[in-house]
Amino acid sequence: MNRHELAAYLTDTYGTVGEHLFAKYPSFLVFRHSGNRKWFAVIMDVPRKNLGLTGEGEISVVNLKCDTRLIGSFRMEPGIFPGWHMNKAHWLTVALDGSEDGEKIRFLVDMSYELTKK
Repeated sequence: MNRHELAAYLTDTYGTVGEHLFAKYPSFLVFRHSGNRKWFAVIMDVPRKNLGLTGEGEISVVNLKCDTRLIGSFRMEPGIFPGWHMNKAHWLTVALDGSEDGEKIRFLVDMSYELTKK
């Protein structure tokens, strides 16, 4: 799943459109609940080195909130990292480069949505 497919999934499933909140980072898209305005997904392009990856350039990722009981298990999988620029005890960063399949990403998005809807 790439960033465009994920953004379409978020809009189609949750009826929310990504917001460009940071003029300095035009590629960042924040998806929020319509009622409480809490973030549940942030799609970004970040330098590969920020995630400890080799190579030059940027990688598309999404930050998602995760159940704290599951976060350690997910972090052991390729393409899943501690939340970049988020609370690492509660958030994951998932690569949108094909290293994780769409089904798992949709599962994690749905969990993030449920955890932030209170």
